[in-house]
Amino acid sequence: MKLEGKVALITGGAKRIGACIAQTLHHAGMNVVIHYHSSADAARALQKQLNEQRENSCLLIQGDLTGHNKLKSIIKESVQQMGRLDALVNNASAFFPTALNSASEKHWNRLLDTNLKAPFFLSQAAAPHLARQKGCIINLIDIYAERPLENHPIYCASKAGLASLTRSFAQSLAPDIRVNGLAPGAILWPEDQHDEVAQQRLLSRTPLKRLGSPQDIANAALFLIRDAPYITGQILNIDGGRTIAP
Repeated sequence: MKLEGKVALITGGAKRIGACIAQTLHHAGMNVVIHYHSSADAARALQKQLNEQRENSCLLIQGDLTGHNKLKSIIKESVQQMGRLDALVNNASAFFPTALNSASEKHWNRLLDTNLKAPFFLSQAAAPHLARQKGCIINLIDIYAERPLENHPIYCASKAGLASLTRSFAQSLAPDIRVNGLAPGAILWPEDQHDEVAQQRLLSRTPLKRLGSPQDIANAALFLIRDAPYITGQILNIDGGRTIAP
């Protein structure tokens, strides 16, 4: 599939994995809409870089994904400004511990709103536009949807819900829209966690014995968008084999 002139919206696309996905899809010929919440400087720098490579090929949209009305407006603005929508990449995610004895309703709402509610309603709003282009949705899930992470029950539940949503949407949006998921393993460490002992312990339980890279995720996203017209309802674990480890 040729991607020149096609448009992808990436939520949380200003930094880390989201930025790498945006750069990879742009390099492959797509125009990109980069959604961001608070990373304005990183978003503007990435937009400048991509528009220097190809004029008017990158649009920025700021928004808090916990607001229901904003979700619809993100899709509306993307289509109005870019003229079409071919791929929605639900990459934005909230991640923090919520031990059972200290978790609050505020924690629940933030994690579920960002990780599950936002992908649902963004997909709902995007569906008519994606269907016109025979487009696709990619949801960034997590291997912890299958293998719970200690002290992160709400996060794990939100990602397990997104995995189920991926399969449900693949069924209900077929045959016009393909819906798949990517489940990263150890790709980037959380920005606020620097426990090297715990990091090495995790890598020792990974068959490939090393950290992955954002490019591994971006390449898989490109594959699902460009090279996989007969794949839908699947979740690809990109985890160095961690989910098969004892």
